Amino acid sequence: MKLNLKKHVFYSTALLAVASLSPSVVSADEDDTVDQPEDIETAYLNYTQDPLLSVPESFPRQFKFDSGVNIDYPEDGVKGIFVTAHSAGGSRLETLTDLVNSTELNSMVIDVKDDHGDIVMPIESDHEYVNQFTNNIVEAEPLMEHLEENDIYPIARIVVFKDSRLANERPDLSFTEDDGSVWANRRGESFVNPYEREVWEYNVEVARQAAKLGFKDIQFDYVRFPEGFEYRDEDLNYSRGDYEESDLDNVKQRVDAVTEFVAYARRELQPYDVDVSVDIFGYAATREETPGIGQNFSRISENVDVISSMIYPSHWGAGSLGIERPDLEPYEVISRYMEYENDVLDNLGDRAPVSRPWIQDFTASYLGAGWYTTYGAHEVSEQIRALNEHGVDEFLLWNAGNRYSEGATYSFD
Repeated sequence: MKLNLKKHVFYSTALLAVASLSPSVVSADEDDTVDQPEDIETAYLNYTQDPLLSVPESFPRQFKFDSGVNIDYPEDGVKGIFVTAHSAGGSRLETLTDLVNSTELNSMVIDVKDDHGDIVMPIESDHEYVNQFTNNIVEAEPLMEHLEENDIYPIARIVVFKDSRLANERPDLSFTEDDGSVWANRRGESFVNPYEREVWEYNVEVARQAAKLGFKDIQFDYVRFPEGFEYRDEDLNYSRGDYEESDLDNVKQRVDAVTEFVAYARRELQPYDVDVSVDIFGYAATREETPGIGQNFSRISENVDVISSMIYPSHWGAGSLGIERPDLEPYEVISRYMEYENDVLDNLGDRAPVSRPWIQDFTASYLGAGWYTTYGAHEVSEQIRALNEHGVDEFLLWNAGNRYSEGATYSFD
């Protein structure tokens, strides 16, 4: 009878029960065989191929990174405003702080990596592009001290795949025309490629350092392919990364790439005691998946702590949600939209994230006469009333110039 022994094999759990086994029986050389005495008892080896060490599903809080910035999650839920780097680093910060302190608002979404790809505050990192694309508009430490003193919940906005800086520095990480030039949309904006893992790692490094500064929520924006990409995906030149040999169609590939970035980011940020949120087009909740940009509302929602649908009335086309001129009916737009979103999130059960939509506090005069209305306290309040009536207590106000309506009602409890 032969006993075959292998070396260098380790398992997470193993039990070896051997009776009366002489040391002379065992050889440590690979594939060696030795004679087994007739009177030896049977040897048992129970094993599993699970790894010895693995990352837990959730980190115990005592093992998470502590930034030293102590700002608790608002008891009544996040009610926030968008703040650009220039506002955060200038005199506008005091005006915006006064607005928050004098109302039920309690949070600020502050640019860390903006729409151009600039990192707007110094962060400690050895990453080449973090240092190359940093533009010190905001001093991070005084900003965090200010937010802590005023008990304003800090959310870091990180624009991911719309990134003209990186696209032009590394065309191989972007989308190029046949002449080698980097593709840009009609506004002159370029995107980097969601299939590229190097792009994922760069943006997560920015997020990691933002968490170390003291931001409590990392909000990823432009987590998508360029709008209308389904019409140019076969014309532009770009890598498909791990999907080069995929049997999935182009739409499914894009959805997988976007979703997997979100899941990767959340895993990587788990040790830093931050929530992960993603901005997503509202219309993504009204269909199974978006054909061009790669957003699947349900799948992204499964992989975040907070989902922030952008549901500005001005952004819905004529007739959307059964409303002829959506910008004129802020309450009705939000109310009808929330029926779709609540259905999707209800189906996720315990996996559903917090809903924290972006709502409109700007006037969309570009829509043309008859198609827009001037937005002020009433229009903002009506959107919030619709959210509250559908069980949503959190929201974010968007105004690109950071000039928000005074006198709005922020809660209808």
